Amino acid sequence: MYGSPDKQTVGGAVVSFLLRPCAFLGLVVFGERRGTSSTFTSLRAWTGQTSKADPDSAKQLVRKYLHCYGPSAVDGLAAWLGCSGQQARRIWNTVKDEIEPAKVLGKRVFFLSEDREQLLSPSLPENSLILLGGHDPYLDQKDRLILQPDRALHKHIWKIVGNPGAVLYRGEIAGIWRSKKAKKGMELSFKIWKEIDRKAVSGLGESYAAFRQENLETINFL
Repeated sequence: MYGSPDKQTVGGAVVSFLLRPCAFLGLVVFGERRGTSSTFTSLRAWTGQTSKADPDSAKQLVRKYLHCYGPSAVDGLAAWLGCSGQQARRIWNTVKDEIEPAKVLGKRVFFLSEDREQLLSPSLPENSLILLGGHDPYLDQKDRLILQPDRALHKHIWKIVGNPGAVLYRGEIAGIWRSKKAKKGMELSFKIWKEIDRKAVSGLGESYAAFRQENLETINFL
């Protein structure tokens, strides 16, 4: 009919295509793996329950986005969801009575009214200095200038492939870090852009190596 039937039959192609819309409707879920193969089943067979549509699901999605990444705008929501601008605007409007405008870096953005007090009087983080992996969700913000005001440093943080880890100081990216295999364990390298206690950074590196259950051979500051 089309394609390469020796690699994929028409029936196999139909199943592959139908899995997506059926999954969106909650009709199909991943089942228990059998060796290297995936299995599929229904939600009822897997959990004994059926999927129920929540009329407020769109609102909850936008609220969660704004609570995590706000203040933001509808284009940020579209990029986060990977949806069209039209769809983003449709679900954004479900919370139009729950948001307030603001201006950040010259751009008109919005935040949840219930988050006003927390945004205006933010509490200090429990840990002012932490290490993040290269693809930590915290780094997946559209307004990257909030995380690192120096635009020239962005190319060192966000790469097409092989993102380094980020050294976060009081919410701002203060440097990058990488790990690599060494002869007898692992080696860590840091590049710091702010005045930060390097002993504290080294301590985090040692904790990371311990978490990985590997011997830390060296720590380099570039």
